[in-house]
Amino acid sequence: MSDTAPTASSDGLLDPRRLDAPHSVRRSEPFAFIIAPGQLPPQAAAELARDFPRYPSAGFFPHDPAECGPSINDLVAQLSGPAFANAIGEQLGIVELARYPALVTLCRSLNARHGTIHTDSVSKVVTALLYLNESWPDTDAGCLRFLHRIDDIDALVVPQVRPLFGTLVAFRRADNSFHGHLPWQGERRVIQVAWLLDEREKSRKRRRGRLTRWFKRVLGGLDRRFGARRDRNAAHRD
Repeated sequence: MSDTAPTASSDGLLDPRRLDAPHSVRRSEPFAFIIAPGQLPPQAAAELARDFPRYPSAGFFPHDPAECGPSINDLVAQLSGPAFANAIGEQLGIVELARYPALVTLCRSLNARHGTIHTDSVSKVVTALLYLNESWPDTDAGCLRFLHRIDDIDALVVPQVRPLFGTLVAFRRADNSFHGHLPWQGERRVIQVAWLLDEREKSRKRRRGRLTRWFKRVLGGLDRRFGARRDRNAAHRD
């Protein structure tokens, strides 16, 4: 176990040893996951907020260094780099996770339709989420839930995760890796890294992400309108 205190240096925002802190939560059943708060130094929050990209519509978008400030690009490099990838893999029972190609996407805000219950696609090996919100309102909306079932948002495996600054969540994709959150509309900053089976899948997902971005910009109003009708237990099969 390590109680290493975070530092503010942008070249060392993440320390794999902090994944082993006593307050981290690890489970192997019903699927492998880790919930690890305190992965970032609080004093880095302002700089990371300043450098976070400002997307014109809601949802996740492929990382583009030109859209981000230096601290975000440094953080992306560390989060998706081999040392941290292998540390996450070790937590989830995967040897050398870094051998899989990493796809990084970022989200600044969501519409109510986002967060329906799903497992992630079979092309994903592991998904990690690093939250960057300095505060969160007193609500269950937008808080990640790991679930026992695909049809019940209240069938929690562990208490829901508030998307607060420095909290990292990672899980090993499985046919029963159900997760989602109650509808939330508004800002919810997060960096997501998905380690994929091969480079072909990474290229395909990046192409789809660029196309989806265009549709989100053009049809954002409809997206918000129909998302507002979402059922709390809505789900989709990946």
